Amino acid sequence: MRFDVITLMPEMVETVAGFGVTGRAEKRNLIELHCWNPRDQTEDVHRTVDDRPYGGGPGMVMKADCLLKTIREVKKSAPEKTKVIYLSPQGKPLEQSMLLDTSVNEQSLILLCGRYEGIDERVIELEVDEEWSIGDYVLSGGELGAMVVIDGITRLLPSVLGHNESAEQDSFSDNLLDHGHYTRPEVVEDLDVPAVLKSGDHKAIAIWRRKQALGRTFEKRPDLLENRALSDEDQKLLDEYLKK
Repeated sequence: MRFDVITLMPEMVETVAGFGVTGRAEKRNLIELHCWNPRDQTEDVHRTVDDRPYGGGPGMVMKADCLLKTIREVKKSAPEKTKVIYLSPQGKPLEQSMLLDTSVNEQSLILLCGRYEGIDERVIELEVDEEWSIGDYVLSGGELGAMVVIDGITRLLPSVLGHNESAEQDSFSDNLLDHGHYTRPEVVEDLDVPAVLKSGDHKAIAIWRRKQALGRTFEKRPDLLENRALSDEDQKLLDEYLKK
């Protein structure tokens, strides 16, 4: 998987990407990361990438010319039909299903990171395929959003994680929150590991984990269950959890 990130702060993206799952994946050539600075496509001595907004108002807006040149330069080296994703508060809220779909169906992504008050709207009209948002809040730029996308997709790629089932069992993999996890020591401040997890009965453990996932989702993110038709088995497990 190839990621091309258009950013005024390439060092920030490269530094974050160098750690953890993404860093290991890049070293193993499971992903490619390329950063492109729009300042390299400017022609004035100050390498100006922003200007005051038409109509007045606070802040500055990233200019169309340098961004369009950068996107089109990236496309020359990227695979054909590469999507351009703009990280934006106005974008579609990011969900696990979007990351999974991208990891399966796309070879590369161009991630456009805005700064200041945003980018010239004509860039979106001319070159952006989709706008994605990582939440209903405002950050100083799209770089952190781009890294969330890169990390989320990378860990879904084959051979990236140490265990083949790790990604499949994560929170939101089935649009449910994850069950609780325990490790040694067996007792922590009088709190013991649930007995079923020490039983060696894999079927019972799987049922317990499913029940916990359903129950925790009901308690913490009931919105995820609002439009979900539970199977008879899942409904029974949820009812049992709520009676505890």
